[in-house]
Amino acid sequence: MGEQHASPVLVSIRYAVLIVLALLFLVPIVFIVFTALKSNAELASRPFYALPSEPQWGNFAKAWNQGRLSMYIKNTLIICLVKVPLGILIEAFAAYALTRMKFRWSNAMFAFFLVGMMIPMQATLVPLNVFLNKTGLVSTYPGIMLVYLGFGIPFGIFVLRGFFRAIPMELDEAAYIDGCGDFQKFVKVILPLSMPAIATLVIFDFMATWNEFLLAQIFITKDEMKTITTGLLSFKGEHTANYTLMSAGVLISIVPVLAVYLAFQRYFVSGLAGAVKG
Repeated sequence: MGEQHASPVLVSIRYAVLIVLALLFLVPIVFIVFTALKSNAELASRPFYALPSEPQWGNFAKAWNQGRLSMYIKNTLIICLVKVPLGILIEAFAAYALTRMKFRWSNAMFAFFLVGMMIPMQATLVPLNVFLNKTGLVSTYPGIMLVYLGFGIPFGIFVLRGFFRAIPMELDEAAYIDGCGDFQKFVKVILPLSMPAIATLVIFDFMATWNEFLLAQIFITKDEMKTITTGLLSFKGEHTANYTLMSAGVLISIVPVLAVYLAFQRYFVSGLAGAVKG
């Protein structure tokens, strides 16, 4: 039923549900902002949901300097700027082979990739720890990138395969007539048409890599190699935690993720729609 044929009551209920959901997502962010703008004394004496009586804007500079956020953000950016494009390139090649190149075991291979989405991360921690220790890749960029690629590639193949399948096969025939080989067809035809799906993956993959905590906490033991999520723990001691500076650090850490989302968000809905349709 189209929006114009929906009853006023249903439309009102729909918007009410959306407003409630939006508030559920916004309330924690508002509390973090309030906490970041308070002094430790005010946070201890007033509820965390109360407005700051005198905003402490200097907390952001203190969090940046005392928490060494520049080092942690640099590490996370290096990992994201290498892992995300490399992962999407591998996923695009694999999805192209599974959808546009005919071979006998394509469906079985796709099912094999899907298995990677079903294996719990916790079940792989011990073998991954043994592998990284034996290869000397603990607390290194290549080590954590390999782990992230292993967990991210199956989902990327799933999304791109669905989008590639929605591209008409007639375009392949036209490309062959124009003298394009498989690689040229991939670069000149498939990739340009798949930008919505690729942009969607950039958003998902960047956010997932930037916000990942468990694997980074386990496989990065050197402080100078920590990512932003594990680095924020420096504000927490054995018995106490500086919640005001930690909240300021959290707000600083979401700026790159927000920038990536705003840069690619116009492709977001169409990319997901193409993956589901495929």
